[in-house]
Amino acid sequence: MKSKRCSSEELRGMIMDKKKTKNTKTSTVKASTKSTAAVKVSEAKIDKKETKNTKDTVKPSVNAATTEKVSEEKTEKKEVKNFSEFTYVPFKEEQGADYVLKMVNIHKSFNNGTIKANVGMNLYVKKNSIHAIIGENGAGKSTLMSILFGMYEQDIGEIWIKNEKIKFKSSKDATIYKIGMVHQHFKLVDNYTVWENIVLGSEKTFKGFIDRMKSKKIISELIQKYGFNINVNDKVKNLTVGQQQKVEILKVLYRESEIMIFDEPTAVLSDSEIVAFLDILKKFKEDGKTIIIISHKLHEIKEIADEATIIRKGKYIDHIKVKDTSVEKMAELMVGRKIVPSVNDLPLDKKEVVLEVKDLDLSHLTLFDDEKIQEQVVKVKNMALKTINKNINIENVTAKNNSKVSFKVHSGEIYAIAGVEGNGQSKLVEQIAGLRKANPNSIFFMGKDISNSNINKRIQLGISHVPEDRHKFGLDLEQTVRYNIVNNQISKKPFSNIGFLVDYEIVEYAQKTIEKYDVRGSANGVALAKSLSGGNQQKVIIGRELEKHHKLIILTQPTRGLDVGAIQYIHNQIIEEKKKGNAVLLISYELDEILALADTISVMSKNRIIEENDRKIMNREHIGQLLAGESL
Repeated sequence: MKSKRCSSEELRGMIMDKKKTKNTKTSTVKASTKSTAAVKVSEAKIDKKETKNTKDTVKPSVNAATTEKVSEEKTEKKEVKNFSEFTYVPFKEEQGADYVLKMVNIHKSFNNGTIKANVGMNLYVKKNSIHAIIGENGAGKSTLMSILFGMYEQDIGEIWIKNEKIKFKSSKDATIYKIGMVHQHFKLVDNYTVWENIVLGSEKTFKGFIDRMKSKKIISELIQKYGFNINVNDKVKNLTVGQQQKVEILKVLYRESEIMIFDEPTAVLSDSEIVAFLDILKKFKEDGKTIIIISHKLHEIKEIADEATIIRKGKYIDHIKVKDTSVEKMAELMVGRKIVPSVNDLPLDKKEVVLEVKDLDLSHLTLFDDEKIQEQVVKVKNMALKTINKNINIENVTAKNNSKVSFKVHSGEIYAIAGVEGNGQSKLVEQIAGLRKANPNSIFFMGKDISNSNINKRIQLGISHVPEDRHKFGLDLEQTVRYNIVNNQISKKPFSNIGFLVDYEIVEYAQKTIEKYDVRGSANGVALAKSLSGGNQQKVIIGRELEKHHKLIILTQPTRGLDVGAIQYIHNQIIEEKKKGNAVLLISYELDEILALADTISVMSKNRIIEENDRKIMNREHIGQLLAGESL
């Protein structure tokens, strides 16, 4: 086998399908398991001759189909469009309807026309209505809204606001036309206060200086009007996710937006926060505002929306009246087929204990924990130490509340933990996965004490983990999709051989995972992870963790941000894990998900398990009673 060394820059941008791979000489790269740089070199360099003849190479610059995190910068080159094969179907306007917004025959492509994000899209929104945009992960929903908000220019098509034809060059243009957008991934400055984030870019001035008094007064009035529990002087980094979202909403209100766009607004909210958010949307409608909401949660759409536009793979499918359309029909229109819910009806035969958690202390966390203990029992704020002894050291201060957890997960068992978010589930999972320190002799895997084992050791033993926070623990957003799929297996065969990376094995494995889990917008693996939609980012993580060798898979909110079709597929894969004899630890705040998949269900509240039982006993009513009793 002939090998050569290549830099990561030389390797970046490669696209190679399976057929070409077999005919391409093996190119290998010197590996270093101690350095992240070795992992980054996961794209192979195509031979010069092949590169010259390849016309469909895609740069990993931006994801076309979904732009959850979209750049404010415009593409430098005008893309080459080729929509000639598409037959446009015009929208039939409702007679007498007052449309405040019309987006007509919108086309948008990226990377010289190789990726078509929107093809013949129509969006007609009535004044003072709540209009939903429904589509699969990667369908082009966020791209369409980014065009409306001036972050992209359409290649073809027209935009009409109040019967005026316009074309936005920037988000500032959209703001002038009273359009505001709350992005799925918040665009806030952590170290700034609430009011500073809100006025940023739209500062009100007096004699050349920012008029703080006036700005704070306006913001405080908005906070009071809509019942937001926020202080204008609080730092954003100290706020909960729900409060940060309210800051984003206040940014839109402060700019007096009349058309308000919400991109997956409930994806990261708890059940109680979702209820409060939907009530806020109703208030906005009462105030005469027009709401556009992107969401995968069809039950929420059914509750809140007046009309909806269905899109699939970037194309306009239908415009529906929500009250006349069932959730099942919306799901079918969205994915193009009937959705049959996955149910675990397989018998449970408890054999080998794979994971045992024994008196795991969830309060065993220092006040100097890496997350600053946002959920600490004891909160120390503005504390002043006044003492004669100036040499006081505060070390390893712990907040104890006797919260200890014990349970076992067997091979071939789906063990689910139910409960309201924020009751210790995150701490539990992070300690089992090695992200937080655990007390000694508290976590056993295949009979071996791993309480003090690091993350890499746990991976080597056969523990896979889909984290709750995909950005913090699941992905390297600045690296390619391919890199993220193989990064924690890079030193193993077949990806590494006697200290060298085997390029074609990496490429082929990553491509199979991309195809199997339908990761859209990945450009054959060379697109950056940050360019994918939240749902497709989640598919990358799930595919990586399920496809590698493991005996235990820990899944925390595995289907958060996924469309109904993707949820069905992931649920089927979880049931397959049971068939293979693997142990599954499922933590979900979606009770329907737990009831459909679990063999054994435990209910968690206030950092402890209050009951564990068979799924036949732990039905919806019983779980509800347990949680209601805990809240008394």
